[in-house]
Amino acid sequence: MDIYLDLFLQSFSDYANYLWREITHPAWDNYFYWLIGLSTLVFVLEIWLPWRKDQKILRRDFWLDLFYLFFNFFLFSLVGYNAISNVGVQLFNDLLNSVGWENIVAIKVDKLPVWVQLLIMFVIADFIQWNIHRLLHRVPWLWEFHKVHHSVKEMGFAAQFRFHFMETIIYKTLQYAPLAMIGFGIQQFFVVHMLGVFIGHLNHANLNWDYGPFKYILNNPKMHLWHHARKLPENHKYGINYGLSLSVWDYLFRTAHVPFHDPNLELGFPGDEDFPDDLAHQMIVPFKPK
Repeated sequence: MDIYLDLFLQSFSDYANYLWREITHPAWDNYFYWLIGLSTLVFVLEIWLPWRKDQKILRRDFWLDLFYLFFNFFLFSLVGYNAISNVGVQLFNDLLNSVGWENIVAIKVDKLPVWVQLLIMFVIADFIQWNIHRLLHRVPWLWEFHKVHHSVKEMGFAAQFRFHFMETIIYKTLQYAPLAMIGFGIQQFFVVHMLGVFIGHLNHANLNWDYGPFKYILNNPKMHLWHHARKLPENHKYGINYGLSLSVWDYLFRTAHVPFHDPNLELGFPGDEDFPDDLAHQMIVPFKPK
C-alpha cells in the first residue's frame, strides 16, 4: 500500500516539474506549445474565413472555452488526475502480474514502418473513441457529464475543450486496455494525439469546410455542427455524427446525418436554458441528484 501512496504523491511533483519544463523549454515535441500553436492557427483561419460572418470573433463563452482548454489539459492533471491514473496503471499491471501475465502487448508493431504504426494507432484509437462517444449519449448518467460539451451555443475552435473532467477519466479508462494490447511508443502517441487535437479544432471551428469527397472519411465543421444540433431527427433520438476525427464510422454504422448546410443551426439540447453557464456550476451539476 505504501508503494501506491508514494507513487500518488510523487506524481504531483513529477507533473508540476513536467509542466514547468514544458513552459520554459520550447521544443519540437513540446505539447504545451503545440497546443498553443495549433489553437492559434485555427483561430486565425476562423477570423480569415468565417462561415458565420455575423458571429463575433470573441464569440459567446469564448473565454470560458479557452479556460476549459487549459483546465482539462493541464490544471486537471496537476490537481490529481495524473496521480490517480499513475496509481491505476500500476494496479492494473500488478493485477496482470498476479495472474502470471508480465504484459498484455499482443501485437508487435515496432517492426512496421513508422507511417504504418501511426495509421494503425490513429484508426484504432478513433474507433474506440467513436464507441465511447456513443456511450456518452446513450447511457443516462454519462449523458449528464456530456451535457457540458453540448451546452455550447456558438461554435468555435475552443468549444472542443468544453467538457466535464469526468470525460477524461471515462475515455482514458476505456481506452487503456485496448491500446495497451498494441506496443506503441510515446512518440506515436504524441503524433496521433496532436493530429486528433488539430482535427477536433477544425471540426468545432467557424469554417465553411466539408473536404468534398473526403467528407466520407474525415469529420468536418459542417458535419459536426449537426452533432451539436438542439433538435435531433426522430430516428436518431440519442445523437448523430459521433465521429471525432473520422466520419467513416458514422457512414458505416448509419449514424451520419447531414441533410443540408445551415451555419445558423440552433445548438444545444432540450432544457439547456436552465443549464448553468459558468465552469464551477457546470462541474457540479452532473453530480446533483435528479
